[in-house]
Amino acid sequence: MQSLEQLEQQISTSLVARVRTYLSVITEQKNYSEHTQKNYYRQLARLLIFVHERSITKWSQVKTIHIRQLSAFYFRKGLSPRSIALLLSASRSFFQYLVNHYDLKFNPAKGVRAPKFSRPLPKTIDVDQVNALLEGIDDGEDIGIRDKAVAELFYSSGIRLAELVRLDLDDINFAEKEARITGKGNKTRYVPIGSFAVEAIKDWLTIRGVWLTGFPTDALFVSQRKTRLSPRSIQQRLAYWGKAVGMNGRLHPHKFRHSCATHLLESSGDLRAVQELLGHADLSTTQIYTHLDFQQLAKVYDKAHPRARSPRSK
Repeated sequence: MQSLEQLEQQISTSLVARVRTYLSVITEQKNYSEHTQKNYYRQLARLLIFVHERSITKWSQVKTIHIRQLSAFYFRKGLSPRSIALLLSASRSFFQYLVNHYDLKFNPAKGVRAPKFSRPLPKTIDVDQVNALLEGIDDGEDIGIRDKAVAELFYSSGIRLAELVRLDLDDINFAEKEARITGKGNKTRYVPIGSFAVEAIKDWLTIRGVWLTGFPTDALFVSQRKTRLSPRSIQQRLAYWGKAVGMNGRLHPHKFRHSCATHLLESSGDLRAVQELLGHADLSTTQIYTHLDFQQLAKVYDKAHPRARSPRSK
C-alpha cells in the first residue's frame, strides 16, 4: 500500500490533506487501536486512488453513485464482501467528518451497502477446555503467574485485547470485583470480574511489585523489561500456553472473549447483559452468539430427542 507521501505526488493535494487530517484525529482523539488505525489508512488510500482515477479533485464532487461504483469496482477485483464493508465503513466515517467539520453538504457513502456475506461464527472453547487451560498455565514461575492473571481476566470479563493492554492499577476495584474498561471510541464501561480472576490478579501484583522496584508505572500488566505489556507479547504468550496444554488450533485473546460471551448466554439467555459486558454498541453484533447457542441446542436435540433423526439414518 502506498504511503500518503507517495499518493500526494500523484493525487490532488487537497484530497490527501483532508485524509491526513482525519487520520490524525482518529489517532490522537478517538483512541482507536493500532490495528484499527492501519485499517482506516488502508481503506482511505483505496478511496483516494479510486476518486483520483475518475478525475475528481475535490471531496465535494463525490456523489453517492461514485461510492456505489467504488463498492462494485473492488468487488470485481476480488475484494471480499467483508473487506468492502470495511472500505465503506471507513469512507462513511471520513465523509461524515467532512460534513461535521468542513463545507461538505452531505455524506455520499451514507446508505451504501456492501455485498452480502455470511458471517463466520466465532471460534470458542468449551467450559471443560477452558478450565483445563487455566489450570494448566504454570503459575510456579513469575511469568506464569502474570500469564495466568491475563488469561483469567480475559475469560472472566470478555474484554478485548486492546482494552486489557490499556488497563491501569486503579482500573481494578477488588472490593466490588469489577474493572473499569476504556473501549472503542474512548467509551468507559464497568465489567464484573470473577473470584478466580481476582485472586490471580492479586497473586500477580505481588510479583509486579518486585519486577518494578524503582520503576513506577500505572500499567497493570508489564513485561520483564518493566514496560507495559504489548498486544503482540500477550498474543505470543497465550499461543505458547495453548500449545503447552495441547489445545487444538492457536489460542488467541478473542477466543476467550467469544467463549465468555457464549457460556454466559448459554447459562442466562440474557442477550442485553452480554451486550453490555462486551461493550457492543449495536445489539445485532451480540446476536451472533445466539447462533452459537442454537448450534449447541441443535446438537443436544439431535442426540437426545427420540424422534430427531429418521429411522433410515440409523
